[in-house]
Amino acid sequence: MKTILLGGILAFSAAAQAPTEPPPILQLIRRPGAVIAPIRPYADARAAVDAVGMVSITGPPEAWQIESHQSFASIEDLDKAVGPVGISPSPSGPSQEDTLALSSTLIAFYRPNWSYRADQAIRLFPRAHYFHVTIYRVRPDAENDLGELVKLRRLSSDSVNLDRPDLAYQVISGAPSGTFIFVAPLTSLKTMDEGVAETPVYAEATAAARAKTANKVSADGEISREHLLFRVEPRMSYVSDDFAEADRQFWRPKN
Repeated sequence: MKTILLGGILAFSAAAQAPTEPPPILQLIRRPGAVIAPIRPYADARAAVDAVGMVSITGPPEAWQIESHQSFASIEDLDKAVGPVGISPSPSGPSQEDTLALSSTLIAFYRPNWSYRADQAIRLFPRAHYFHVTIYRVRPDAENDLGELVKLRRLSSDSVNLDRPDLAYQVISGAPSGTFIFVAPLTSLKTMDEGVAETPVYAEATAAARAKTANKVSADGEISREHLLFRVEPRMSYVSDDFAEADRQFWRPKN
């Protein structure tokens, strides 16, 4: 499985303020190729969202446009104001190997019980310079097993105090059933170094249980899994002053 939707934008809250709660709905738009996303339609429409542009640094070159919404009515309002922003099909067409190749746009629901330190994750969004994204696709009857794996992953992370919070979303439209996306904001890639340290003795039992469950999910129900890294691009982003205030030098650089 290749990636989905990398390229463009992270849109947060209808009030265009710095986010404090994870958005209940994400709309994701894929852009094949790490190209500059068209931010102007948001500005021309004075859209009440924050849009954070991202491009891939691993995997195939792509960009994401991720809009965060409180309701489907919010998606409709933005669609009327902005139109189909950023949907540009690949000249050669989508790859048959791409799990999400059948659709350029996805809608996903927030899964709070599957997220890890969600309150910290959402507060990191305005300060994130990178994102680590994990995409799972499992058979419908393996969802409970994946949930158990996520639970063990949280326990394992807590046991070593791993500072890498994330938000979990389940795709409910635009991709095959059983597609889940985990988004982890990173202020620096140095954060990834914590994940490669050796497991301490006191955490080995949890790690072993996690490995056993992971093997079961992989053998019985997992169709594909992918880990991707993205770089945030301020020049591709449309964010409010409140959002930018967390890292003004990054979002509002003086040329």
